[in-house]
Amino acid sequence: MKVRRSNRVIDMTRYLLERPHTLVPLTYFSEKFSSAKSSISEDLTIIRNTFARQGTGILETVPGAAGGVRFIPTVEAQAAQDFLTDMSERISESDRLLPGGYVYLSDLLGTPEVLRQVGKLIAAQYAKKSVDVVMTIATKGIPIAQSVAYYLNKPFVIVRRDSKITEGSTVSVNYVSGSSNRIEKMELSKRSLKQDANVLIVDDFMKGGGTISGMCSMVKEFDANLAGIAVFGEGNFEGKRNIPTYTSLIRVEQIDTDNNQILAVPGNYVAQTDFIQLQPKA
Repeated sequence: MKVRRSNRVIDMTRYLLERPHTLVPLTYFSEKFSSAKSSISEDLTIIRNTFARQGTGILETVPGAAGGVRFIPTVEAQAAQDFLTDMSERISESDRLLPGGYVYLSDLLGTPEVLRQVGKLIAAQYAKKSVDVVMTIATKGIPIAQSVAYYLNKPFVIVRRDSKITEGSTVSVNYVSGSSNRIEKMELSKRSLKQDANVLIVDDFMKGGGTISGMCSMVKEFDANLAGIAVFGEGNFEGKRNIPTYTSLIRVEQIDTDNNQILAVPGNYVAQTDFIQLQPKA
């Protein structure tokens, strides 16, 4: 039974939004809605233009017998800046300051809407780059990695500081903690990465960069490639971080424990990102 165009467009939009970076053949929609491919193509044009006008993302057409359409999430520069400004203001709230100069972030990184935005921002930066897997370290980086992996439609792997029997045999590396200057160890299952895989490293917060450096070493141990590094937040660090170029969404500029004050500002995300300009087609 044929379906009205308005219903088709709504259902197709939902289907595509739930499957980012997934190639969907036109025949799938044609058979599902008992409609000609020409009608489906017209529906997709409506969706493509709507995505472009709203800054939702790109609806990419792949020609050929094995082709179809693929939804690629993106973000606009102003939307990214607005979100990062809002996050900076929320992180600057004085009641987030914990003993020892730590900043409480668990409520933000436990909020689905914040995680959705964070994942989309980081994934959008790699919308046109080759990423095979997202890597993070247990435990606070896991929700971020899961969100990024969803928007890239790629698996994510978890590096741990202690081995789990359920991981099987592991590869371990030693690294120097940037904040405490101590030797630490991290491990990853041998089945997690393939040789020459392009790995995007993400984490919740970076101080001295020792944990990130350790994950970079882990990528090398697997003869894989570093696709990039992204962190939700970074703090001021006196000294040099021995890590490659990275992206931060938020930067904690100042922590004043005496006066119970935090100053957070947007990180380098906007400066580091080549935003894709979306233009509706006539």
